[in-house]
Amino acid sequence: MRSKKVVLEIQRVTITENGWEGRLRATKVGRQYRILRSDLNTLVGENAQARRREARATAIIDVPDVDAEFARRMTTLLTAVRHESPARASTMSVEVIHDPKRQQLKIVVLGDPSDAVRIIQLAHALLEG
Repeated sequence: MRSKKVVLEIQRVTITENGWEGRLRATKVGRQYRILRSDLNTLVGENAQARRREARATAIIDVPDVDAEFARRMTTLLTAVRHESPARASTMSVEVIHDPKRQQLKIVVLGDPSDAVRIIQLAHALLEG
């Protein structure tokens, strides 16, 4: 928190009071509080017009009756799509987990909602065809 105070040139008391009064969201971690930079910028009026809300989607798709070969193909195709756009690949996560004993496949997608929808649509198309 001290580094944030120096960067923004506002008093620690101001940050603390705003947190107590609910004008600044903070998460307590141990004996410290974590505050998003975007929330601090909003507090001091920086980037008010350029501010864009970031949203992340999380999707879990469970697929029963999957053999090892189909699981391998799904893994290859879904992870390849993730790597199509290197700029967005760092914010996107696609995990494909196969349990051969139960013959179940789990696809976990985390990332920008529009990217997540693309991955889910591709998974759906692969499952249908």
